[in-house]
Amino acid sequence: MSFAEPEAFGERPRLRVGPRTAAAAACLVLGLGLIGGAVTGSWLTGDGTDAGPANAFSTAGTLWHNVPVDDLFPPTVQGTGAGPGGADRTWTRIAVAPDSGCAHAFDPLLHKVLAPVGCRRLLRATYTDATQSHVTTVGLLFTKADPAAMTALAARFRDEHLAARADLMPRPYAADGTAAAGFGDRQRASWTLSVLTDAPVVAYAVSGWADGRTVDSPQPAADAVRSGATTAPAQAGLGNEAQGLADRIERRLRKTVGTATEKPS
Repeated sequence: MSFAEPEAFGERPRLRVGPRTAAAAACLVLGLGLIGGAVTGSWLTGDGTDAGPANAFSTAGTLWHNVPVDDLFPPTVQGTGAGPGGADRTWTRIAVAPDSGCAHAFDPLLHKVLAPVGCRRLLRATYTDATQSHVTTVGLLFTKADPAAMTALAARFRDEHLAARADLMPRPYAADGTAAAGFGDRQRASWTLSVLTDAPVVAYAVSGWADGRTVDSPQPAADAVRSGATTAPAQAGLGNEAQGLADRIERRLRKTVGTATEKPS
């Protein structure tokens, strides 16, 4: 492809453009227009990749009032391989607490530790296993924190091993007329707590026996599920109950966030 030589008369030089040249130039202009349009569209819709994590974090903070309770706490949760020795588990929801603030929902010391991230809303549900021998409360604390504050709290829990302290155990949610009617503070046997950094959420679970027996020495789920653990909560599989259910509710939360942030193609 070449341009014609300009005419050497007194007129202003003009370029003679052949048909193929004109077509190529048109394609170039069209291509630039499409690229520019795509970039502009990404600015207008917020589809840039850099905004993805921030958008997901922000979306997660609204789930407590934007999605049905069944999406966060389904009526039945399958725990394939979640029991002792890799046994399967099935949990059935028996009670859902009204969404609320955090007043009286945590022991005073845990309330103090969580105070830096604030409490926007607390969602809780209690489940029982297939034999109705065990009960487990799972909770999602939606905080007021930004990513930096959640990261700082997660680092503190990790560095100071706070999730393993019995004086920082979450409280259960008991409901009259259910297998969890007698599930109070003294019935707590095993627990787990996670501070998420990709969402303004603290997820936890606490388990106990459904017959209301008291527990003198509760054990963190991470210790109770270890091979060779001989405590009563470990032998009963209550560490597996707390950890298995918490893991699956946390996964469901992240899946719900992913669905909420997807945009139609």
